[in-house]
Amino acid sequence: MPRLFSPNKTTRPGRELRPMRVLMISDVYFPRVNGVSTSIQTFAREFVRLGHQVTLLAPDYGEAQTEPFEVIRLPSRYFLFDPEDRIIRWGRIRKHHARLQAADFDLVHIHTPFIAHYAGQALARRLGVPVVASYHTFFEQYLDKYVPLVPGAWMRYAARRFSTAQCEDVDALAVPSRAMLEVLTRYGVRTAAEVVPTGIDLGKFRAGDGAAFRRRHDIADDQPLLVHVGRLAFEKNCDFLLHMLARVRVVVPDVLLVIAGEGPARRQLEALARRLDIADRVRFLGYLNRDGSLEDCYAAGDAFVFASRTETQGLVLLESLALGTPVVATAEMGTREVLCDGEGCLIARDDAADFAEKTVRLLTEPSLRASLRARARPYAERWSARAMAERMLALYGQVCDGASASAPAPGKSRSQCEPGAPDVRARVHEMDADPLGMPAGMQAEAAAASDDEAATAGLQTRYAQGTGTR
Repeated sequence: MPRLFSPNKTTRPGRELRPMRVLMISDVYFPRVNGVSTSIQTFAREFVRLGHQVTLLAPDYGEAQTEPFEVIRLPSRYFLFDPEDRIIRWGRIRKHHARLQAADFDLVHIHTPFIAHYAGQALARRLGVPVVASYHTFFEQYLDKYVPLVPGAWMRYAARRFSTAQCEDVDALAVPSRAMLEVLTRYGVRTAAEVVPTGIDLGKFRAGDGAAFRRRHDIADDQPLLVHVGRLAFEKNCDFLLHMLARVRVVVPDVLLVIAGEGPARRQLEALARRLDIADRVRFLGYLNRDGSLEDCYAAGDAFVFASRTETQGLVLLESLALGTPVVATAEMGTREVLCDGEGCLIARDDAADFAEKTVRLLTEPSLRASLRARARPYAERWSARAMAERMLALYGQVCDGASASAPAPGKSRSQCEPGAPDVRARVHEMDADPLGMPAGMQAEAAAASDDEAATAGLQTRYAQGTGTR
């Protein structure tokens, strides 16, 4: 079993490592808003603060963004399954080969599958350095939402095979939670792995002006306000929040849910809100910039609500807690490691009635709300960006030390060395023939593998008995 990090365990600090030069590659980065972009930016900025150098290869979205690290934008094309995403054009990396070769990188860190994974592998072989990959997304619970014409069992099987093949192509894995590591272990992945969550830039999430947010959006200071921040994707379970809100509204009629985010599920969610007769209780704001607008949104809420079943970590939960906004959430996958009941949050079952009951409690019991607020930020501080960056750097150091131990004899060039653990099998992937890297015959194998009214009344009774008023 791979050695694991504990959220409270200290490791060799990044400042004790020699300065490193890290090449990151990803099929996504800002201005595309999602957890992968946030993770890359958080780690890269912290590495720079700790005295290391980072170069990121990422898609060109036609918008410039200044970073304290080098970003090389590559021409990209839209991704087949999701028009919001793009993937880099492999062939356009060639023009940067000489520049990258001269930079003397210590390792390549791959952040996404698809083109970036295979291009990162090819670059690592060219540069003669080891490869680390972050497994950010639980693809087994993701792909079937975007390929509806293919049986779900087929897509889940394909996702497992796809993930296993890619994970075994690298020298080490960084996974954001033990839950995700357990999934990969069940897949049969044998590559060395460490649990390294993405940290929170506590300086950035130190303060938000909730009153200003309410004024901008014409929300009364005393109106019960729930907030949700996240991409509006089908796997995020936002429809659950709308069913929950319909129950809460019966008890707290003036409740309002603000949803900050955008994505392919927005139209269906708006339609669902109309069907549930809560369209006037939900506001879809689209994406908010991280220039204070997003922080103000978090701070404005009486509670942050979250019900995704597929999160590998759940950064938005920590962001909310860091700003002192209590959380009501289910604890599935990575979120069960981020959250601790009572430490700034209430954990609900994956049941709309139970979730609604806990939400009503938080909205109607000022003492409970104040207690959770007081405990939220101290809890979030355990997940600081610096602490998590030092963990990642420690992993880098271990990988590079392992590569050095298997370095070629004097007289052989670095590029002739194929570093990595003994169980890592380097493969050359022919992207044009097989763009997903899936072995022939997978479809056949996949085919073989595929063979609330009472609770609302209770809430009304409790409210009528005066268990707590706002």
